[in-house]
Amino acid sequence: MIHFDESIERINRLEINNYKTKMLPLMASQGYILAQDIIADHNAPELPTSGMDGYALRHQDLALGKLRIASINPAGSDEKKCVTEGICIKTFTGSLMPEGADTLIPIENVLVEGEEIIVQEPVPLGFAVREIGENYAKGEKLIAEGCKIDFAQIGILASLNISEVTVYCKPRVAAISTGSELLDLGEEQTNDAQIRSSNNYTIEAIIRKYGGEAIHHKNIKDDRGSIFNALSCALRENDIVVTTGGVSVGDFDFVKDVVYELGCEIVFRGVRVKPGQHIIVARKDDKFVVALPGFAYSATIMALVYLVPLIQKLQKSPLKLSRVKARLKEPFVKRAKKAEFTACNLSVEEGGYVVDFEGKKVGTSAILTNILGNLALVYTSEDEQSREAGEEIEVILL
Repeated sequence: MIHFDESIERINRLEINNYKTKMLPLMASQGYILAQDIIADHNAPELPTSGMDGYALRHQDLALGKLRIASINPAGSDEKKCVTEGICIKTFTGSLMPEGADTLIPIENVLVEGEEIIVQEPVPLGFAVREIGENYAKGEKLIAEGCKIDFAQIGILASLNISEVTVYCKPRVAAISTGSELLDLGEEQTNDAQIRSSNNYTIEAIIRKYGGEAIHHKNIKDDRGSIFNALSCALRENDIVVTTGGVSVGDFDFVKDVVYELGCEIVFRGVRVKPGQHIIVARKDDKFVVALPGFAYSATIMALVYLVPLIQKLQKSPLKLSRVKARLKEPFVKRAKKAEFTACNLSVEEGGYVVDFEGKKVGTSAILTNILGNLALVYTSEDEQSREAGEEIEVILL
């Protein structure tokens, strides 16, 4: 088994030969990763524009104290009148500044008497005038390839009159649970040895949360032929196949053998990590198999650590699971000489992160309820020791 850091480095070194992209209508692109740079094809604004409601004038004329209102310039109006000495034009937010005007005095700063304004509070030169290119300039890169499209990007794209964008396809990820003891939702239990399948649903939720397209599969019995057929079909039709169960050293753990039979290149098999040490990551061309342990907590944590980066890699996503330092509110007991992921409760006190383990049970890697609550993961390397309350420790934010 390899060191945890080496496994992450191998994931980081993976190169994708052919990324899948598609065109989407603007409002359907939210949540996708942009596959093109967005370059401004014009200045915004193209001409000096009013930033407030007020009166456009020459700054030097403020000293006159009183100016004549020559006309009104609503937003959208192509007002051709010029501002000359002693006059002003009533101008509204978003209107083009009239020729000759270099300043806008707000309505609140003047008193209107008939057809004139009386300056009550002067403003600096250029006040409330949006200069050419204030928002963005022609030729400027506004959004870089690899950015996740959200409301801010939608607004910029709309302002550029872009109705369709090229995005990376969300990877299709098939989630398959193996085990003759598994019952699907609604399936009747016929003996006490049967358990309800949850891994495939947990994994599918993780896939959706982190930008993949989850493909549901029925549970597969512990039969080598059935597992081979299911994985072979899933690998043809999807970008990633993630399995749970069948990777350990038991007589019915066939998944590890099937991965080889499918002609996959092994990225790594086995990592000195707790939970989930029997994990396998393999690839076939630009497709991947992630074989996770069957215990629910192990499968969930390993999916977050290894599956999520692959989902992101297939669409050039910059998203990562963030790591921060947090203060321990109680002692932390290091239980294995391995890289260890321990469920914890994360909160903020006095401007800093703190963690505790209230409600987190100590036991096997099957305790799925440990992921409930305000979940984060304490991460410790295989070389680290137990810690006392008050010490800092590394935490992965989910």
